Amino acid sequence: MKKVGLITGASSGIGKQLAIIHASRGNNVVLTARRLPELETLAEEIRTKYNVEAYVMAIDLTERDAPNKIYAFTEKEGLFVDYLFNNAGFGGHGKFVERQLEADKAMIDLNVGALTELMHLYLPNMVRNKFGKVLNVASTAGFIAGPLQATYFATKAFVVSLTKATSFELRHTGVTVTALCPGPVKTEFDVVAGMGGSEMFAKGADAYSTALCGYKAMMKGKRTVISDLSLRFLLRIVAPFLPERIMLGVIEKKQSI
Repeated sequence: MKKVGLITGASSGIGKQLAIIHASRGNNVVLTARRLPELETLAEEIRTKYNVEAYVMAIDLTERDAPNKIYAFTEKEGLFVDYLFNNAGFGGHGKFVERQLEADKAMIDLNVGALTELMHLYLPNMVRNKFGKVLNVASTAGFIAGPLQATYFATKAFVVSLTKATSFELRHTGVTVTALCPGPVKTEFDVVAGMGGSEMFAKGADAYSTALCGYKAMMKGKRTVISDLSLRFLLRIVAPFLPERIMLGVIEKKQSI
């Protein structure tokens, strides 16, 4: 029986590539995002190319009851979600005191709230079945503080921390939780975040290789993976010895437009 993977933010970028990678391995997929035309196009491509089922649900995960609606959809379709890919998320550029509160609240609702709710909804079934894998798309931002993206960096710190803790709690259940922590990636993220001209995104990684790195780490049951080798070296070897003031200054400069 083919296993089912639920991918949020599947219409583009890392989410789209995760859906393709998962389907290419003979698994059925549930694709969710806001943009229905992009989802339907991807679903048809997946069905034709990989001979698997691709279900589509267009929904805005910043809406309060969206995770429950997704869960109800998979229950109605009789789908047992074996793989949960929490990919949907967005950032926002600017000084914290100058940003709109509603924009930051929406970011927290999606990056933190929806991710947490979906884990609460699907993990119990995985535990009862003694199998399941969760891939939370975090960021290298989750390991440091980020001037000019203060709220975004904080949301990703939450995702990294939650992933590590739940991964450890579930270590004897057959269920694994992995955090994919990429650096800048060539997706729509920088445009949505208002950072198209920043130094940070000038040389972003490609979405496919980033998604594949996360997918392989998830399949191995790793707790975290940093997909960018240079950032892995910086965060694990260099950053611990840098004065915090200098590190924060470097990050602020790279995010300046």
